[in-house]
Amino acid sequence: MSLPVQFHILSFEGPDAYARAGGIATRITGLTRALAQRDFDTHLWFVGDPNLPGREHDHGLTLHRWCQWISRFHGAGVYDGEDGKVFDYAQSLPPSLWRDHLLPAIASGARPVVLAEEWQTADAVIHLDALLRAAHVRDKVTILWNANNTFGFERIHWPRLQAAATITTVSRYMKYKMTAQGVDPLVIPNGLGEESFARPDAEAVQALSGRFADRLLLTKIARWDPDKRWLLTMDTVSELKNRGQKPLLVARGGKEAHGQEVLARAYARGLRVVERRAGDGEAGLLSSLQQTGEADVVVLTSHVDPQARAMLFRGADAVLANSGHEPFGLVGLEAMAVGGLACTGASGEDYAVDGENALVLQTNDPHEFVSLFAQTRRSEHGQALRTAGMRTARKYAWSRVLERSLMPRL
Repeated sequence: MSLPVQFHILSFEGPDAYARAGGIATRITGLTRALAQRDFDTHLWFVGDPNLPGREHDHGLTLHRWCQWISRFHGAGVYDGEDGKVFDYAQSLPPSLWRDHLLPAIASGARPVVLAEEWQTADAVIHLDALLRAAHVRDKVTILWNANNTFGFERIHWPRLQAAATITTVSRYMKYKMTAQGVDPLVIPNGLGEESFARPDAEAVQALSGRFADRLLLTKIARWDPDKRWLLTMDTVSELKNRGQKPLLVARGGKEAHGQEVLARAYARGLRVVERRAGDGEAGLLSSLQQTGEADVVVLTSHVDPQARAMLFRGADAVLANSGHEPFGLVGLEAMAVGGLACTGASGEDYAVDGENALVLQTNDPHEFVSLFAQTRRSEHGQALRTAGMRTARKYAWSRVLERSLMPRL
């Protein structure tokens, strides 16, 4: 009989608003919920809100909010005061995890599995490995460390990390990128939580489509980062406008400085830009998109919640999720899940097959999208892509990723 498994997920990001900074939070939230729903004893150790309980139980998942004493002095979010948090996380978390959880689990006959995420947890994994070896129980615990991106690779002691854990990553593209570090990671792809498949309200989608029936409605949600090809996006909108297509781009970036370069490119191309604060839910976003007039670009200056995102992805003519460097491409997969037409890049998006379930953009030339989309729009091919995309997304539900890719590796 196989041993019961206890999971411990180590990550800086997590479900709290304080701990959400991007796709890693989405990954961690979906992964831990999926594990808990399968009745595994699941624990998430993350840099959470300093004003919430240090330990909390949430539908079969135990949340451990770490570094709270530091976070109280750094209210801007999970990566505010990052270096101090990395040091504290690596020093204080492994002894507590070992003493209070792993040791009792081993004594009870369970098999602890530790899944750690990103460079910020690498030293914690190395420390934990040393504690387990000193206690002569390293063979009783499975440790995996996962790279979602190449951020912070220069700060990792790779030989020690390889000795401490099995290294994984999220795509074949990332596997290739990591060979430069002398490692050969396993590929365990990202997944989507069940909430990602919730269909947006049909009337809201119809209202969005009807409001912009005479426009070519595009959307892009990504950090203001050069890798996300925002400059190409503005060039594409400009090219569509010059061809009389009447495009309207609904854009949501972040707080990064590159946003100023993106807006400068838009103005240089003669595009009219307005800013709007996204309201809550589908109705809130619809309201914020009223009276856009002759604008070519609407920049959303506040968070777009999941319900509104789903409506936007479904109702838009195309979701521009293309990047020059994309380790996995979660936004493209999220768009597929609700029936959006995803336009991805050609790096880590293993799930995207050009002309079958998505448009795959391989160049930095705006004419590529204009040409491919024109062919799609003039036929029933667009709806076929959306339907195939939804089928593909289902293959990446966390429940199926766990069964297919993770559990056989433990």
